[in-house]
This record gives sequence, C-alpha cells and structure tokens, in this order.
Amino acid sequence: MDFIVIDGDTAEFEKAFGDATVEVQSATMIGSGHGSVAGYPMCIDGDEGKMKPVGPVSYTTKTHTIAGQGLLTIDSLASDQLATQTTCGGTAVILVGSKFNAKFTVVAPAMQPQSPPATPTPDNNTEYDGFGTFSTQNDGVSGE
Repeated sequence: MDFIVIDGDTAEFEKAFGDATVEVQSATMIGSGHGSVAGYPMCIDGDEGKMKPVGPVSYTTKTHTIAGQGLLTIDSLASDQLATQTTCGGTAVILVGSKFNAKFTVVAPAMQPQSPPATPTPDNNTEYDGFGTFSTQNDGVSGE
C-alpha cells in the first residue's frame, strides 16, 4: 500500500542525470481520474506523460563547465508506482512508490572551455537519464 498521487502533487527530479548535474525544478502533476481524494482528481496511468516538460533548466558536466540548458520529463514509472488493484474508471492509479525514470533533453549544449583562440567545444550528448520521486499532499488515501 502506498499513497495515491493526486492533482497538484509534485514530481521532484534528482540533480544527477548520469554525467550531467542539473539545476532541477519540480513539476506539478495534473490528475485526470474521475475519482478524487480530498476534492482533488486522482492521477492515473498516463498522466505522467501529460505533465509539461520542466524548463529550460541549466546543466553542466565535469568537462563541460559552461552551462547549457534542457528540459526535464518523466520517462517511465517504476513498477511500484502503478497500482495493480486500485483503479479509477478501470485505469490504474499512480502511487508515490519509489523512483520514476526521468529524462533530461538538451536544448542548448553545455560547453567545454578551450584556451583562446579556440572556441568552446559543445557537449555531444542530446539527453541524459536520471530519477525522481513524487511528493504528495495526500496523507490519508492509499492504493495497491
């Protein structure tokens, strides 16, 4: 049993995305379930993909120290974040669970400084994988 994620809860992203360190921001979940908890719609399977990308946010790597920018999204939920028995309109509800898989998509690459007159070298990675967790205001209704 774990708490059900509801409308207005936040997705909190970790700073480490592989070799990238991201200046993270949280994202607000929007529940589309017809059932509610304390008047807020429940978040159901698929709502994580409807969350607006977070950003742009800054990032650097150990070698690319001139900040670049990118967007944060939820890539997929962990197996313990989708209820197997609790549904809303026949669709599994999202649970707080452990950590979801997150993706950081580069929109402006970080740069590696070079000695003048050479120009900085851009980061060749277009995305980085990381993790995040849900923070809920629901402290009373659980699902499984």
